[in-house]
This record gives sequence, C-alpha cells and structure tokens, in this order.
Amino acid sequence: MDIFEKIKGNRGPLGQHSGFAHGYFTFPKLEGEIGNRMQFRGKDVLVWSVNNYLGLANHPDVRKVDAESAQKYGLGYPMGARMMTGNTSMHEELERQLADFVGKEDAILLNFGYQGCASTIDALTDRHDIIIYDSESHACIMDGMRMHQGNRMVFPHNDIDALRTRLERASKSIDSEKGGILVITEGVFGMAGDQGKLKEIVELKKEFDFRLFVDDAHGVGTMGETGAGTGEHQGCQDGIDVFFGTFAKSFASIGAFIAANENVIEYLRYNTRSQIFAKSLPMPLVEGALKRLAMMRDEPEHKQKLWKVVDALQGGLKSEGFNLGDTDSPVTPVFLSGGYLEAANCVFDLRENHDLFCSMVVYPVVPKDVIMLRLIPTAVHTQEDVDYTIDVFKKIKKKLDNNEYAKDKITMFA
Repeated sequence: MDIFEKIKGNRGPLGQHSGFAHGYFTFPKLEGEIGNRMQFRGKDVLVWSVNNYLGLANHPDVRKVDAESAQKYGLGYPMGARMMTGNTSMHEELERQLADFVGKEDAILLNFGYQGCASTIDALTDRHDIIIYDSESHACIMDGMRMHQGNRMVFPHNDIDALRTRLERASKSIDSEKGGILVITEGVFGMAGDQGKLKEIVELKKEFDFRLFVDDAHGVGTMGETGAGTGEHQGCQDGIDVFFGTFAKSFASIGAFIAANENVIEYLRYNTRSQIFAKSLPMPLVEGALKRLAMMRDEPEHKQKLWKVVDALQGGLKSEGFNLGDTDSPVTPVFLSGGYLEAANCVFDLRENHDLFCSMVVYPVVPKDVIMLRLIPTAVHTQEDVDYTIDVFKKIKKKLDNNEYAKDKITMFA
C-alpha cells in the first residue's frame, strides 16, 4: 500500500475531527500582545490558556532586552551547533546561573523542551537500564521512553506503594553490573495541576538504588520560596538527580535546560543527540532568558502576584461548588459533566457569548462524560478577571445541569 493512501483514510484520534475543529477548537489563533486579554476571531477575549505564569512575556524590561539583543545580534548568531561553532560565553553564563538557581552543580541548555527532554532520557539510559515512570507523564517523557531499548515499568499516578512494588521487581531483575534504575515523574502535572510526590519518592532512596528524573516545566518560577521548583517547595530538591526545566512557561520564551551534577552534565554535552546535531539557541533567546531569570530571582513580586490570582480564582471556584480535582499548583482544572457535544457547545458559548477563552479537555485525556476546562492564571490577571470568570462559570454550569448544551450538533455549525 502507498503510505500516502494509508494516511488519507486515517487522520488519527485528533485529526479525524479536523474538518470542523480546525481553527476553532484546534489550532485557534490568539492574536495581539500576550496578556490577560487578546484577540480571537476579530474580538477581544479574556484569556486563561497561555502559560505566561509570571506575566513576563510583555513586561517592558523583558521586551527591551529582547529587542536590543535582536538588534545587536539578529536571530542567526551564533551559527552552528554548540559543539562546533555555536558556543558563546553568554550561553555558558546562562547555564551557570540556571544551575545555581535550581541548586545543582551544572546545567546544559536545550533548544526545545520537548525534544530535549526526550533526547536526555535516550542519552541517559541504554538496554541494560530499567525506567519506571508515572502513568500521567508528559508526552515528551513517553517519546523518550519509546527510544529506550531496555525494560520499562509504569506505576499508577502518584501511587507510592505501586512504585515501591515496581522498584522491588526492578531491583531483583536488573543486572547491577551493567545497568541501573531511573524513576521519572513530574513536579507539577500540567493537565490536572497536582504535584508529583517527590518527597515520598526521594524517601524511597533509603530502600532502593535508583536515580530520579523530574520534569518540572510548570514548577520553575511558580513553586518554592525562590521559584526554584516543586522540589524546593517540598523540601527535597537535593534528592532530584536530573532536573528538567523549560523556558516555555514562566520564562515565556523558547528553550529549556537540564540541571544535575557536573559529571552528568558533561556526559550529556557530548551524548544528547538533539543538541549535538542542532543549531544552538540564538543570542536574543539567551540574553532574554538571562533577563527573565534575573527577574525571577530578584523580583519576587511577580510570583506573589501570580499566587494572589491563583488563590482568588481557585478559592472562588471552590466556594461556588466547582470541582478542581487535586490541584495544588497554579494550573486550575474545572471538572464538569458532559460528552463531546456538550463540551463543544459549552466552549462555543464561553467564547462567543461571554468573550472568555480557555482550553477544553475531553476523553481520552479525562474519563468519558467528563469535561475539563483548564485555566492558567497569570500575574497579569486581575481580580475583575477572576470575578467575571467565576460568574460566567456559574452560568455555564447551570446550562450544563439543565442539558441546554445537549444538542444533536454543535451550535456554531448548525
């Protein structure tokens, strides 16, 4: 069979809906300056779907550094991969500061978080090693394990007893002369907002010999006294052996990093294929990241503003009886009842009649007949935004309860 003919009739679990979803439910276009209010399909909407946690995306000090660096260097410099011609003192300085910020000996920059995380897992493990991972790990972790040629085990989400059982099994089956055990979890799970049980996992090191890899994409900048992440928040940062952070969330930029001890980072510099064979981060992104990091470190008011909004939004929704699951981070999931059509009509109502834009999550990410509306508070949201959103959510929940969204087709395409 011709491979193009094969894909013509199989668009995949998401692509099968592209005929009506594209441009609205999938691949929507939010335009204008990044903030609490942007433009969607030609009108202003209140936005709760952008991971600009600390509000740095359009902060004037950040924009100034970004613009000046682009003016000075353009987007081409440095040309080439870091190992060949793409290294600079500024790249190395950013790595030093990132390592210091999260309490590790050294760090390596990654061009993109997704491919960098996957490639790091591939570089760290071989066919003799065993990976044990949380069942709700991000797709970049899952793709890293798809490249892993050795054994892997999954434990139910945040189930420490199940993890202990997997560690017992792995410890008995592994050839300790040739391989080791890597446990992978997340600091903050980006969909439901609950924290990984990092402290409990670190405690298991007293019983078992393993290394811990933590994806803390949503924790850097938002969690912990200094913003160093979820490990700092839980008081176990030293027990994290490999720390992954991204620039795509609190930094409001592009890129990522791995922080660990010097030996691990030196190994990764020469063995992480997605970095060895890829062009290094352009200088404006490096200088911009240094500025953002300095603001996280020296201006705690950005994180304080974020948490003021988080507390107001989550506290207000809970007081009105909304189910937010187990979130204990800024990520704010609102769980409602309904199927695909109810979800689509609900979101259409939010965007078209209430000028409110948030992300919709349905099965298979959540159980059938569950709608999750995912809100991302930021430091640039206001109390007025919070009050308005809670009032709107009360209205849409009432409609859901009254089956007003349970139609035979999506309203916008009627």
